[in-house]
Amino acid sequence: MLRINIPSGDIWDEQNQEFLYSEGKTILLEHSLVSLAKWESRWKKPFFSKTPKTRAESIDYIRCMTLTPNVDKKIYGTLTQASIDIVNQYIADPMTATTFSDGGKTNHPSRETVTAELIYYWMTALQIPFECQNWHLNRLLTLIRVCNIKNQPKKKKGTSRDSLSQRARLNRERKARLGTTG
Repeated sequence: MLRINIPSGDIWDEQNQEFLYSEGKTILLEHSLVSLAKWESRWKKPFFSKTPKTRAESIDYIRCMTLTPNVDKKIYGTLTQASIDIVNQYIADPMTATTFSDGGKTNHPSRETVTAELIYYWMTALQIPFECQNWHLNRLLTLIRVCNIKNQPKKKKGTSRDSLSQRARLNRERKARLGTTG
């Protein structure tokens, strides 16, 4: 959970063509599957896309992340770029000690568009409890990845005797086919 201080300040109201004063406030934010689902339902597009978000989309995601009740919507207009950068650093934080030996890359890059519903599907398929939808999203995605890895069938390594006999058989077949003695 991230605690951020939004300063007091004047914001320009485009609709009424006037300045409005907004009282500062400390708000609590959580980058979670719930926040992601709220944002995607408003904007009707995937959060995880290669297209950069506009300032309005970024500020609205911060609004979706807000856990503090009864926050005046005008206050988000006073967010500074420094505050948005702090939120973006929080969003990028892995929030886990788990690391992967492949440097964070998945084995098979998917062309599938990741949306909130797909993540909910993964949770259901992997029997991850729905309380985890409130976790930091990166931590939840790491758990999903760990579950996928742990659920993969174990690769059976042949015994050395098996591999030696297989190599000997292949060598005999090649010698017979090529008519050589070795």
